[in-house]
Amino acid sequence: MSTSSEFVEIALGEIARAGADLGAAVLVSEASTANLRWALSGLTTNGLTSARTVTVIVGAPVAGGTGAGVLSRQGLDADGVRALAADTVALARDAEPAEDAAPFVTGEELPGFADPGAETGASTLSGVAEALGEVFGRSRAQDRESFGFALHEVVTTWLGTTGGLRYRHEQPRGTIELTGKAGARSRSAYVAGATRDFGDVDVLAMDDEIATRLRWQERPITLKPGRYTTVLPPTSVADLMIYFLWSSDARTAHEGRSVFSRTGGGTRVGETITSSPVSLLSDPFHAGLGCADRVLTTASSPMASVFDNGLASPAATWLDSGTISNLPTTRHTAGLTGLPLAPAADNLVLTGADGTGSTLDLLAGVDNGLLLSSMWYIREVDPQTLLLTGLTRDGVYVVENGEVVGATSNFRYNESPVDLLSRIDAYGATEVCLSREWGEWFTRTAMPALRIQDFNMSTVAEGA
Repeated sequence: MSTSSEFVEIALGEIARAGADLGAAVLVSEASTANLRWALSGLTTNGLTSARTVTVIVGAPVAGGTGAGVLSRQGLDADGVRALAADTVALARDAEPAEDAAPFVTGEELPGFADPGAETGASTLSGVAEALGEVFGRSRAQDRESFGFALHEVVTTWLGTTGGLRYRHEQPRGTIELTGKAGARSRSAYVAGATRDFGDVDVLAMDDEIATRLRWQERPITLKPGRYTTVLPPTSVADLMIYFLWSSDARTAHEGRSVFSRTGGGTRVGETITSSPVSLLSDPFHAGLGCADRVLTTASSPMASVFDNGLASPAATWLDSGTISNLPTTRHTAGLTGLPLAPAADNLVLTGADGTGSTLDLLAGVDNGLLLSSMWYIREVDPQTLLLTGLTRDGVYVVENGEVVGATSNFRYNESPVDLLSRIDAYGATEVCLSREWGEWFTRTAMPALRIQDFNMSTVAEGA
């Protein structure tokens, strides 16, 4: 069986034989995964999986420009890779000109390119499994139920281009989610975390938090919809800031189609949107959130171009002390908008100047308000304001004089993450966290808890 780096060369060799006028990028990724699932305070399933995916991207001269072909397949041998390359060449030669076409990235073979893929294994989750034994015992003793899922994955990606670049990247990621239920399942609490290797995950501490939140729910309090001073934990802040990033591409803003469009034309780069000194950035070398420092993408979108594979993606600051300082661009959209080239690295960090303290520390400034637990079912209402709607889930807690005094019903909320930043009353220390809504696709985030004035709980969500 050929190695993944050899697959890259096999595909590029086939494309070279198909025509000297062709350009290409080849991505091969190996994913090694371990998982552990539990329910009703008992282990249910665990497993190890592996998969290899080959993606070939070809640019071919066609009438009026460069046609692009992109195909991905799994389970290939060497002959299958040659067939994939040939099919992609045919696809590119028959395509209409691609508007984002650009020369494929040039370079040289970087150290480690021929190394094998990294793997994870059951031992990575052994500490979780051991701790769950105590969690299950506690749950039974306290008349509650424990559910959850832990996942560890290492994805190794090899990239080769017809321009000579050879690049390899290892990406570990881990997630753990715990849900506790009590009171004949009338009460439910949720906590989650992100990690690279599970060495920093304290399952018993997470279970302690579940138990505390379930106790808070023993006293139900009826509240009407309205605007409340609300403390958002880092996981909910990540839900909103990921949508902020995904909606911030320069082209859409330049064309007047997003909240980042300036009235009268252009973008809002340079505009201050909050007096709070908060900054939003992506950095491939951020501690605990490391990711590829080059573009690796299998599809073109407003945020990325397949022709940019291998391009450096250095740290970029999107919001600098409350001022929009940059918007994500590709080479194509940088040319369209006149903004600097700024590929978005695959992580996101929100920080507040001199931010300290935890989610619970922010309750101290709440006389009469709410502590949110988590959000889900987030949908966009208006792209021009980035108004989002969604539901709260697994606990909305009532705060009086700085302390949790009970729990109220779930709400539907309507808020824009851009407008919301202008109503920050306080923020805590930035910590690594996992977005509940988007954590399956975007796992590398670090956010502070935020205390927001007049958070809009628009309606009660019956049964949510």
